[in-house]
Amino acid sequence: MKNFLLLGLVSCIILPGLVYGGLSGKSLVFSTQTDSIYVKLLPNEFSQLSAFTLCLRAASEAKRGYSLLSYATATKDNELLLWHNEDTRLSLYFGSNIYYFALPETDALLRHICVSWESSTGFITFWLNGVRSLQKVGNSGEVVRGGGTFILGQEQDRVEGKFESKQSFVGELTDVHLWDHVLSANDIKALSHGCHSAGGNIINWDTVLYESRGNVNVEDNHDCSF
Repeated sequence: MKNFLLLGLVSCIILPGLVYGGLSGKSLVFSTQTDSIYVKLLPNEFSQLSAFTLCLRAASEAKRGYSLLSYATATKDNELLLWHNEDTRLSLYFGSNIYYFALPETDALLRHICVSWESSTGFITFWLNGVRSLQKVGNSGEVVRGGGTFILGQEQDRVEGKFESKQSFVGELTDVHLWDHVLSANDIKALSHGCHSAGGNIINWDTVLYESRGNVNVEDNHDCSF
């Protein structure tokens, strides 16, 4: 009988239905186009947001429309949706409004994506690898309602449901953070180059609780550079 020694195992599959905590140094890898595989993030509770900054790292070779992050409430399935369009634009779906931004095409290289919004001004800004987009104005005086569900890997047409495989994410996602305020340009540039010690105060990738549905691969990414 031969003995085998397994060394350097850096990936695992998280089991459906269990609650896990913290994804520091980890990536979620979605390898299959499907309507049944996703991760639900369990953030710190909030009643409403009058400003936010959402950041994540993503890589995908899909040339179709897909969700990068979906947040649905009982009254709006697209309370917030970060969406990749088939024409390679990135969009922010915000309630009944859609804001399109013409940005470089997503590909196999991990890129750092942030989007921020502030109710008082309505300014919506994307950041790609620490470089700011032009600003657009929308949803002035409104809020993001709390009590909803955050999903990675699928787009919600109702809370945690009505998924379509053609809208699913296939690729790698990591470093998802959400703040209840607009980060400074310096903070976002620092985030784009490595780790951010504070993390989001609504969603902090290092500590956030999460549940999986289907077989989601979790891999060490060794991306932290400082």
